[in-house]
Amino acid sequence: MSRAVTFSIVLLCWAAIYMPGLGSLEIKGEEGRRILPAVTMLETGNYLVPQVGSAPYYRKPPLVNWLVAASFKLTGQRNEWTARLPSALCVLAVALAFITVARRSLGANGSLMAALIWMTNFGMIEKGRLIEIEAIYVSLFGLGLIAWLSYWERRRSPWLIWIVPSVFLGLAVLAKGPLHLFFFYAVVIAVLYRAGEMRKLLHPAHLAGILLIIGIFAAWAIPYWQAMRGANLAQTWSSQLTGRLTGDDFKLGAWLLNIPRGLAYFLPWILLPLIRGPSLPTPRETNLLRALTWGCAVPFLVVNLLPGGLPRYSMPALVPASWLWAMSLSAGEIRARGWLRSLGAASPERRLRLVLITAVAAGLALCLYAAAVIPYLQRRSKVKPIAAQIDALVPNSEPLYAVDPDYQPFLFYVRSRLIYVSRVEEAPRNARYLLVQPEKELQVTTSERWAPLHARPILTVSDYRKRTVTLLRVGEGNP
Repeated sequence: MSRAVTFSIVLLCWAAIYMPGLGSLEIKGEEGRRILPAVTMLETGNYLVPQVGSAPYYRKPPLVNWLVAASFKLTGQRNEWTARLPSALCVLAVALAFITVARRSLGANGSLMAALIWMTNFGMIEKGRLIEIEAIYVSLFGLGLIAWLSYWERRRSPWLIWIVPSVFLGLAVLAKGPLHLFFFYAVVIAVLYRAGEMRKLLHPAHLAGILLIIGIFAAWAIPYWQAMRGANLAQTWSSQLTGRLTGDDFKLGAWLLNIPRGLAYFLPWILLPLIRGPSLPTPRETNLLRALTWGCAVPFLVVNLLPGGLPRYSMPALVPASWLWAMSLSAGEIRARGWLRSLGAASPERRLRLVLITAVAAGLALCLYAAAVIPYLQRRSKVKPIAAQIDALVPNSEPLYAVDPDYQPFLFYVRSRLIYVSRVEEAPRNARYLLVQPEKELQVTTSERWAPLHARPILTVSDYRKRTVTLLRVGEGNP
């Protein structure tokens, strides 16, 4: 199969799976925490410190916010589609890396299988259609791991083997943190151990790669630390890490479901471990396949067995798993159990057709979902109606002052010009519309800041999280 045909297949399957209805549903879950800081960055010009509402956001590095801001800036549009586009493009980037960088290692058929398997697993379909950290973070990890495996397999220069992956691994740290390095080194150590090449970990190029990863993170973290000197960042970041290890909010029932839910991200391809003993042409490839098996399984189990672990934390394992499954399916002969025995007897070309059929089916299912299900879900919007109620009461000519609003997803949809303030005293005397949380309502309504005028509530709404906000108008009348 030519490169042009392979590229066309990947692009068409990606478009069919990730584009239909991408911007048709309102933001949900944690998407607002990725989008609202990006809007603030564009309006203030402060790209160093992410903000949610009026408060700095300490819990995650800003790469995802930067990508959303860049998408808004480049497209000139601020909507759900442009917000989610970076996630979908990152998924595509990994698929293209499989059919280009990994083509010589996996072969034409194997690299195409890997790309299609990567795009059609449930985990990436779910996250890649949202602006969530995992889609971008796992994709950056994937680019790094594909580069490392491809260059190692082709016996390229150690500097190429370590430096190029380190660029993507460093960017992944800026997306979420260093957890992906555990998955990376689980694969790397397993591969080098099986090949008897553990000494390569001592090469100066590896040390340079580690320094590059640290340097990419430090380029943001050091000025951020200086700008936020008054905040206890070390405590926040350390509590994030220890919380994953100790399980501050441990729930036995949810913990017992970690592994089943984690495996669900690998559907429908999780059935393929029933395949065993693929016939590979060289001992080096056999060792690689066994190393990838351990490199996927060990970190997956460790992360999901942590008291504070969540299934999505194990999603980096999707990348080596895609490589592993592609190696197995593209082998000349494979042994399979049960109902998969006929698959083992099939030729690699027939197995490729099966993977293609699965990808086409996924694309058709997502197109059907966009046409039949999304219109129904749009009628059940929970976030946009709140913004519409506020817009109906606030004139377009008046700014809306949000007083320490915390995380309020509906603010993305408010038409009025939003101005965040941390305290009531920061709202100017000419402010006429204020949005406050319930605990600040009495302080605003009794304030003499606008005397002889007073603020009075004109709307109180609660969102799907049972979080309540009050809109107040400063005007004539008693508080």
